[in-house]
Amino acid sequence: MQNAIVTGGLKGIGAAISKKLAENGFNVIALGRSGDNSMASSLHPNISFVQCDVSDFGSVKDTFEIIAKENGSIDVLVNNAGVTKDNLIMRMSEADWDAVLDINLKGVFNTSKAVARQMMGQRKGRIINIGSIVGTTGNAGQVNYSAAKAGLVGLTKSLAKELASRNILVNLVAPGFVQTDMTAKLTEEQIKTFAEGIPLKRAGLPEEIADTVYFFANGSSSYITGQVIHVDGGLAM
Repeated sequence: MQNAIVTGGLKGIGAAISKKLAENGFNVIALGRSGDNSMASSLHPNISFVQCDVSDFGSVKDTFEIIAKENGSIDVLVNNAGVTKDNLIMRMSEADWDAVLDINLKGVFNTSKAVARQMMGQRKGRIINIGSIVGTTGNAGQVNYSAAKAGLVGLTKSLAKELASRNILVNLVAPGFVQTDMTAKLTEEQIKTFAEGIPLKRAGLPEEIADTVYFFANGSSSYITGQVIHVDGGLAM
């Protein structure tokens, strides 16, 4: 059984990814700052939870070493953990900028660095980063989030070039407007307005993002690396 780490793996898109991988034979370790094993096992028996703050490299390094020792390998890393602290730049605090960059971008550096040596020794592995359409298009009120997601594009492509010789594939999945707990706070009118701007005329589902992640995690994508795939109903066209 292959082992997969999914950061932010118990909520929203992360939960859908964890469940999809577990249903298809992966042993999934969901990381997060909060949660427990009962939440994890309620998604699927093959999912367990480990507390970890991805913005803290020391915590990440220690956690990944324990996971590798207990499970024998880390075959797939899905960097899904992320936060938003939206505001116009004139109102955005330095703390809100730092918090978003620390988790959404530095966190991916931390986890990728922690897993790289393990995967290089195995001479195989998959790193799948979860970006966003705003990393390509930008979005007013999200300079911090957009900058972090744009940074992930460069990180993904650079890391793909560094690790390709060891058969480690690195790709990025960029969702558009997806139905999650965050979007559930919007009114029906707001959701309708967003949907009108999407060529497919609807929001995406977390499961549709998970399907794409699974494609990159399994053997079907063995000749694809350094790519950015928009799963956005055509919104970024």
